Amino acid sequence: MPISPKLGPEAAAANLAEIAPPYTRQEASIEANRCLFCFDAPCIQACPTGIDIPSFIKKIATGNLTGSARTILSANILGASCARVCPTEVLCEGACVVLDREGDPVKIGRLQRYATDHALNQKLRLLKAPANRPGKRVAVIGGGPAGLGCAAELAQLGHQVVIFEKKPLAGGLNTYGIAYYKMKPEVSLAEVELIQHLGVEFRCGLEIGKDLSAGQLEKEFDAIFLGIGLGKGARLNIPGEELPEVVEALDFIEEIHTRPLHQVAVGERVAVVGGGNTAIDAVTQARRLGAREAVIVYRRGEAEMPAYAFEQELARADGARFLFNAVPLEVLSNGTGHVTGLKLARTTTAGGKVQALPGSEFVELFDMVIKAIGEEKQTALLRRMFPKLQLHPRGVVVRDPDTGQTNLPQVFSGGDCANGGREVVNAVAEGKKAARGIHAFLGGAPVTGPLQPSRQGVKGQPLGAGFDRPIRVLEMEREYAKRK
Repeated sequence: MPISPKLGPEAAAANLAEIAPPYTRQEASIEANRCLFCFDAPCIQACPTGIDIPSFIKKIATGNLTGSARTILSANILGASCARVCPTEVLCEGACVVLDREGDPVKIGRLQRYATDHALNQKLRLLKAPANRPGKRVAVIGGGPAGLGCAAELAQLGHQVVIFEKKPLAGGLNTYGIAYYKMKPEVSLAEVELIQHLGVEFRCGLEIGKDLSAGQLEKEFDAIFLGIGLGKGARLNIPGEELPEVVEALDFIEEIHTRPLHQVAVGERVAVVGGGNTAIDAVTQARRLGAREAVIVYRRGEAEMPAYAFEQELARADGARFLFNAVPLEVLSNGTGHVTGLKLARTTTAGGKVQALPGSEFVELFDMVIKAIGEEKQTALLRRMFPKLQLHPRGVVVRDPDTGQTNLPQVFSGGDCANGGREVVNAVAEGKKAARGIHAFLGGAPVTGPLQPSRQGVKGQPLGAGFDRPIRVLEMEREYAKRK
């Protein structure tokens, strides 16, 4: 049978209400005063955008919310989104000195939300672009976190920026692809409005390569930033994948963001294939939308699952089940034209590769299958847009890690299309670094600040964010990269 909505409006809204509600004034004050305001704060080093965390928390403690928000947004224009979606447990809070002293870090993410909510709710315009803009014209392809971070920085440096976004609304995954209980799209759209007030022009619903050629942009603009993210979801390549109840995880999450919650269809028994954080978002939301059972199907063991541990704990708390060392062989329909189950096999790992064990096949009954095994690289699109652009064998854009510049001097890149898929805060940081690279390329003076790159890493390790990181945070990031 086709899947259908399971809950009424009130139940759906209650189930998908945010899991970390905002602090009250008293709660924020108490939490802010737990901070030690370290001079050589490891939390700053752990933040890819280099927010001065002790400074913004000190301002909260003294009642200066506007100043606190200014400190945050000056470093990270998407500070409100990142306050909600950053894996703070393995970034700033994972490096917090109070964690070592008391076993419980200062809740930096929730304090950051407290300050940025103040700015967004009051519609404060805390950042400004120069009144006179003698700068050059820059095209930003892609209105996601990387593109927004790049555009905001360029606007404040005096350049004229136009963002080209193929979807009806800008914001990328922040608008369309974040679990609803973590962040509603209104937060992302408020940040887009903030960037518009810096003078950035948005042209949404316009796809480069289809509605407008990259060649036209090269003629009309002095530089181009590529921030197109990743493509459609990867395929399982098994029989039955085309059945109507087999959906992409990001499509499922986008539907939650773009229609009334009580109208989102979900199965009675849902399988989510994959082991990353998107899989967790999908399985948890399926349960919260009324699925009687929701199961993560992951081809490796629990210790190898790339989703953060705190995300896994959330899914378990919501009643999700985990089926490890299992790989789908076929989506079953039994001739009904609709999903009735999955044929699976047990797996083993040999030489780092997952193999199905012969004779281990078994069947689990499901009426919906959500694919969350990653997204395809935009290799074909990139080659069509810029035939001479250098791509890595993995399909991502090759660019200077400090400036974002590619082998095409006027083309810069950052975000998922260049790093293969990281966090929102990493995309913002890469967009900002590329903006500074573009500014220098266009003849501006070099820009210094928290994102000024450092070649000297902790114990000689290379740094993805461009400056030194605490050893504990580096170890957690390396472990996550290995699992992924």
